[in-house]
Amino acid sequence: MTGKKVGYVRVSTAKQSTERQLADVDLDITFTDYASGKDTNRPKLQEMLNYIRDDDIVIVHSMDRLARNLDDLRKIIKTITAKQAQIKFLKEGLEFIGNKSPMSNLMLSLMGAFAEFEHSLIKERQMEGIAKAKARGVYKREKSLTNEQIANIKQQISQETPTIQVNKTRLAKEFGITRQTLYSYLKA
Repeated sequence: MTGKKVGYVRVSTAKQSTERQLADVDLDITFTDYASGKDTNRPKLQEMLNYIRDDDIVIVHSMDRLARNLDDLRKIIKTITAKQAQIKFLKEGLEFIGNKSPMSNLMLSLMGAFAEFEHSLIKERQMEGIAKAKARGVYKREKSLTNEQIANIKQQISQETPTIQVNKTRLAKEFGITRQTLYSYLKA
């Protein structure tokens, strides 16, 4: 084998540990994203897709680490195999090497559909749990910003006049939050 072993690791937040994913795998290079898997717009995923070459093997802990829905999963696998590289999912024990065999396509569709279904069930249970916790008055979300940061935002917004508008999108990006979160802080 002349290709490299390329690892891809994804966790949703920097607070989560990447340890369990590819710790025991001998890799030449690893690309790690700290981002949601809701879409493929992830910096290290794109960097990995640009990096891989003929005969490389992309190794991922499980399908849900690569993509959350079947369409994205298929596109990413197609991109990898089109570069004459292969992809291996450790948890599922599946490999895709670019041959368009009907069995490979079936397994990808089945496993991807099950992963998507499982994610939907988890989200549903999570929402039910949150609703129950809110009803009991025990649901508390962790704040994204410190009180000092919130005061800073409110101070910048207070300087608005009819002729001088504060760009709230820029302000939200500056603090690493969404505009919706910014408006929630302004209402509170």
